[in-house]
Amino acid sequence: MNGVHDLGGMHGFGPVVREPNEPVFHADWEKRVFAMTLSAMGRRVCNVDEFRRAIERMPPPAYLAATYYEKWLHALESLLEEKGVVTREELENGHAVAPAAARAPEHSDGGGVDSFDRSAVKLRFDKKYQPGFRSGDRVIARNFNPEHHTRLPRYARGKRGVVRHDQGVFVFPDTHAHGRGGKPQHVYTVEFAAAELWGPDANQRAPVFLDCWEDYLQRDRAAAGAVPRTKAPAKAKAAPARRSKPAAKPAARSRTLARKGRRR
Repeated sequence: MNGVHDLGGMHGFGPVVREPNEPVFHADWEKRVFAMTLSAMGRRVCNVDEFRRAIERMPPPAYLAATYYEKWLHALESLLEEKGVVTREELENGHAVAPAAARAPEHSDGGGVDSFDRSAVKLRFDKKYQPGFRSGDRVIARNFNPEHHTRLPRYARGKRGVVRHDQGVFVFPDTHAHGRGGKPQHVYTVEFAAAELWGPDANQRAPVFLDCWEDYLQRDRAAAGAVPRTKAPAKAKAAPARRSKPAAKPAARSRTLARKGRRR
């Protein structure tokens, strides 16, 4: 989606500060949030696209002020409450109001693909989903401004690129995040020239490669028409010599006429 939540980032927030030798977790609570989130996805309480969508629903000031795992905690709490796994009272008190069931209810992931089993791998190589593009095809990333979740960064929309690789079939995040089904389709690695994305001052030797779902792309027909494929001129075939028709044979006279001629 557009705004501060866009996965491509935004200008005006200064350089990205890297932490040397950054640890995987900065505090013990981050480990617990990580484990609980994976557990919720593994039990099919939510899927990864729903989880990302929950982070994007954070108010922009809260999103910008939160750390990485604070965003995870916000999304996890929101989804657990929405799915009926916990109540707001339980979240605020930190204690269950009633004993937990023997097995937590499982919810459909909305796409028929579990996050932690082999079905996702099977889907990737499912031959019934035919690709719409091939390596070398020139494409344009669709230019749209969605309010819903999407994995197409804003800086690439409307830009021209070239398909370099077909990664296989995956569920479509734009529908999967909103409970509208998986809508499986091919995902392509598309190469975008730096100048196409950032202008003529960009490093010409540093292209950007993005994995784009098929619904994000349309064929670049202008580029295809600019360089038409030329066929080698066909060799002219020598015209076959025209044969003259044989002279028509004189009609044979009947015996009666021949006899009359002799009588004269």
